[in-house]
Amino acid sequence: MVELKTDASMDKMYEAGQVVGRALTAVREAADVGVSLLELDEVAHEVLRGAGATSPFLGYRPAFAPTPFPAVLCVSVNEAIVHGIPTGYRLRDGDLVSADFGAELNGWVGDSAISFVVGEARAEDTRLVETAERALAAGIGAAVVGNRIGDIAHAIGTVCRTAGYGIPDGFGGHGIGRRMHEDPGVPNEGRPGRGMPLRHGMVLAIEPMLIGSGKDGYHPAPDGWTLCTDDGSRAAHAEHTVAITDAGPRILTAR
Repeated sequence: MVELKTDASMDKMYEAGQVVGRALTAVREAADVGVSLLELDEVAHEVLRGAGATSPFLGYRPAFAPTPFPAVLCVSVNEAIVHGIPTGYRLRDGDLVSADFGAELNGWVGDSAISFVVGEARAEDTRLVETAERALAAGIGAAVVGNRIGDIAHAIGTVCRTAGYGIPDGFGGHGIGRRMHEDPGVPNEGRPGRGMPLRHGMVLAIEPMLIGSGKDGYHPAPDGWTLCTDDGSRAAHAEHTVAITDAGPRILTAR
């Protein structure tokens, strides 16, 4: 069932979303050659503490996961697409990093992700990250009253496929509110004019995931959480929490 949020509830979600935005900005600024993924997790955790917020990631255990998630930040490097667990791995020059973060504040949740390159970027990685951001912007642009979920999916998929990138099937965006994952699901590829109509008060986490080789295959890493490309190609991920309003899409996790 889809819960429509009131304008006051969307304002509360914006407050949670600003915590998310500050944390991702801090993580991006801290990420450098030699910095460990665990250190980035601590940077994000410190932002949570300072805001009096909690993590919807820490201890989360969906049906596919063998163990609860042990951190507040998902950080996926190079061939890792999403759900990377922070480890002692130290960043190297040219690493492509995707950081995904959520915050719960006063009972409401925000969720967002960014991708970036540490040090000197390869041209193909820059293009991959930029396309992920363009796909996200296209999805947000389609998130208007009167459209349908399929219009968002089609907008995202068109940008990704036109650029020659793969899309991992079965993973995409979702409704969000009191809980991190609510109805409806938001695929990253689909047919326009199909699916649930978009109404004022719906709040969605829109999150394109792109595979650089153009192939769609992926598999879970031995940790049971991290999803990796089958062919070892690099991946990028971008996400915002977006409210559907009569005045147009409102980005609640704007940085």
